[in-house]
Order: sequence, then structure tokens, then C-alpha cells
Amino acid sequence: MGSGYSRAPFMLRGAIVQFGGFPIIPLPIPQIIMFQYNPDTMSRSLNAFNKPEADKDIKEKLTGKNAKLDAGFDPEETFNLTLFLDATDHLETPDQFPHQITVVTGIADRLSALELLLYPEGDGLLKNLLSSAIGAIGGGSTKSNLDKMINRGEVPITLFFFGPGRIVPVIITSFNVEETWWNVALYPLRAKVTLGMKVLTATELAKDKRVAAQIARGCYDFTRAQKEILAALNIANTVESIAGMF
Repeated sequence: MGSGYSRAPFMLRGAIVQFGGFPIIPLPIPQIIMFQYNPDTMSRSLNAFNKPEADKDIKEKLTGKNAKLDAGFDPEETFNLTLFLDATDHLETPDQFPHQITVVTGIADRLSALELLLYPEGDGLLKNLLSSAIGAIGGGSTKSNLDKMINRGEVPITLFFFGPGRIVPVIITSFNVEETWWNVALYPLRAKVTLGMKVLTATELAKDKRVAAQIARGCYDFTRAQKEILAALNIANTVESIAGMF
């Protein structure tokens, strides 16, 4: 007789983690957007020898004797993947929390969380309403201080998590949604979201003074260090390959 336990191995799910300052708390509060299903495939590319042209001093440095060999910066890495969102599981147990939300709005909450990754921080309606309310209670200076807590025009710091070996800061470069099923209020119940992401390097984050940016830089360095360790472990394969030649 079977033991009643599944023999399928436990698998981590990928996620996108957004750090955004709440209007009245100047600290990075993470919102974790867990993947309902891991993507079937994921493509990534590295644009080698990335040389930004904006910094004149760096550009001059790279035009020296060994300019053609000097990478200057880490390569630019991009990811492309497709996520599937489906409300069916939640609708089967509508009385459980937070499934009641799904009954009313379908997967619109998850879609909105992903979409807001493309919007700048600090200009949202919720922030403005809270700022106005607190300003009315505490005076205009309070509202002014709240406005300074968030750097307007900056996208939120976002991490792409795909297991402990890949935790990198990213910005969303493309976002496409295909909705396929809706509830009676026309909130989507099923959708396919295709994301394009660009990895932000430690150099690009160096001048960002937000706490979340420093966390993101640490994640980038951690992932980069793992690549170096894994590359070093490849020596064992090299030795085996050389031994097989004789």
C-alpha cells in the first residue's frame, strides 16, 4: 500500500520582490509576487563588454591602448519569461482567505501588482490621499516631509528570485498580457503575462542611496559570487575531459 505521500520533489517557486516605501513609513517594505506556476521556459542573454557612453571619464579610459579588450563593466543581462495566472484553484474554495478576493476581482490583484512594477514611486492616488489626510491633521510641514520620503520618478527596486542561485535586481523592460477568461464583472480569471527584464548591475546601483538599492546590490554581488564558485567547480569537468583524451 502507498504511504499516502507524494514522491514528487518539492520545488521552489520563482518570485518578483518589490521594495517600495509606504507613504508614512520611509523604510523599504517588500511585496512578494510569488509565481503561481514556474515558467516552462526562460530565455536570457548577455550583452558582453557593456560600455555606457554617458560618463566621459569612463569613455576616455576605455579608449586607451587596450580598449578593445577592456570590458569596463559587467555584461548587460536580460530575461524573458511567460507567467500563467489562473483563479480556478481559489474559486474551488471561495470561503478561504484570501480566496474571497479572487471571487470578486479574479486575478486582477496579481496583475495589478505586476503592472505597478513599471510605474514610478510616489505619484499614486493612495499616497496622495494619505499625504493630504495627514497634512490636514499635522499641518503643511508634515505633508512636505512625506513628499521627501519617496524619490519621485524612480521605479521601485525590484528583485527577480529564481532559486537561491539567482537573486538579481531588475527593471521591467516589456510587459504583455493576454487575458482569456473573465467573471461576471469582467475581471480577468485567466491570463498569460510575458515579461522582459533587464538586470541592474552593482555599478548601476552604486549611486542609488535608497536602502532597498543597497539590498539589491548585495543580492547582485551574491549571485555574481555564486557564478564564480560554480565556474571554479567546473575544473573537475576539465580534468575529466583532459584525462579522457589519453
